[in-house]
Amino acid sequence: MSATLQPGTGPIRAAAYLPSTPQTVLWGRLPCGADEPVLRVAPGTEVTIDTVSHEGLLDDQGSDPLAWFTGHGVAPGDVLTDAIEIVGTLTRKATDGPHVVTGPIHVEGAQSGDLLAITVLETTPRVPYGVISNRHGRGALAGELPRGPENVSVFATVRGDVGYLPAVEGGERLIEFPLAPFLGIMGVAVAGDERPHSVPPGAHGGNIDINLLQVGSTLYLPVQVPGALAYVGDPHFAQGDGEVALTALEASLRVTLRFDVVPAVEALARFGPFEGPLVETPEYLVPTGMDPDLNEAVRRCVRAALALLQARWGLDEHLAYAYLSAATDINISQVVDQVCGAHARIRVADFDGLAR
Repeated sequence: MSATLQPGTGPIRAAAYLPSTPQTVLWGRLPCGADEPVLRVAPGTEVTIDTVSHEGLLDDQGSDPLAWFTGHGVAPGDVLTDAIEIVGTLTRKATDGPHVVTGPIHVEGAQSGDLLAITVLETTPRVPYGVISNRHGRGALAGELPRGPENVSVFATVRGDVGYLPAVEGGERLIEFPLAPFLGIMGVAVAGDERPHSVPPGAHGGNIDINLLQVGSTLYLPVQVPGALAYVGDPHFAQGDGEVALTALEASLRVTLRFDVVPAVEALARFGPFEGPLVETPEYLVPTGMDPDLNEAVRRCVRAALALLQARWGLDEHLAYAYLSAATDINISQVVDQVCGAHARIRVADFDGLAR
């Protein structure tokens, strides 16, 4: 990978560049309709954004990213200055979430009923390291792990497109796994003047943690306020479905995204009615389901998939149900964010025969 990408340094793909500063981020909350945009763009605009991970900034890590990361062997020049500025300037309540969220971005012409399409064009690691944490008695094994009162934050190193972990505490990092960068948080503002907590996802998107949202994928979200007021954050270098320990390999990314508006009539014709979020990759259409109960999240995902198959390709309901059972994986997005997520991978190529 390239050298550490401090704000404004290194390759910046888009003409529109949005750094993460105390003036352009929220910490622990998501934008709402009452928030003023930090950037205004026309539909079709590409924006390069420097996102900042919350790891190394939090109270249990000392609220001092310079000290925390240098304590793990990182050179001072490889600690991001925007992370240092954010934690030194902003405060968050104990009841707020951990995430640093950049935005909101006003997309001209977006209205309630439309879809905002956010396409991921580029994801570049800003640093050669990341962190995986199990804290606050949360995770898939809440109450079992972490053992004892201590929060556990595991420091990982990165070389090229590979992450490295040790097998035993303090050991040599010999476990290798591929990186697959994506943004855990992508969303639109909710109506009203109350900022949502950054942890639970919903129809607005937010902390959906769907690892398919890599380069080449598009997230569709139902617009709730004029201009959509989009935002992103929670950058990940890699995440397994489920995100069972609580976090992924959390680390800051420089991302380039394109923001498009799909008018309501076109959206209905392409996808049918849906509450969102909906993901499109080069291979799959990916409807989602969310609920505090994982079983209900899966049921909601299946209902969304049925509705999509009926609207998009005209399948009879019982045949759509049979197709899902025979040919579609239902994956667990995450089980650690208060609201669980499930998503279905519907292969678009399976329906080429209908088009013919």
